[in-house]
Amino acid sequence: MTGPETVDRVLISAAVVLVVVAGALLLFRISRGPSMLDRAIALDVFAAVIIAGLGAKSAFARDAFYFPIMLVLAFLGFTGSVGIARFIAVRDKPLPRRKPAGKEGRK
Repeated sequence: MTGPETVDRVLISAAVVLVVVAGALLLFRISRGPSMLDRAIALDVFAAVIIAGLGAKSAFARDAFYFPIMLVLAFLGFTGSVGIARFIAVRDKPLPRRKPAGKEGRK
């Protein structure tokens, strides 16, 4: 193995370790998140971590097989986040303001 290949393997191994640590921390955040919004953000980041892990695997194997899977996961993560954000926006919609009494009907 040449010098650049060794450096490449070491960097990819370090990236895999960082992805695994990030995944473990995100699982902790998903299980202990104080609010639904924290959990939703953690799930979105978890999708990104999975994509990063697949990217590291593709780089390690020098194979482009996982690229379409990464694309689909990115799309699912985006749509999931938008869906949760819309759910939270509808749930937390402010109440309509009422007009003061006696001002209705005057023109």
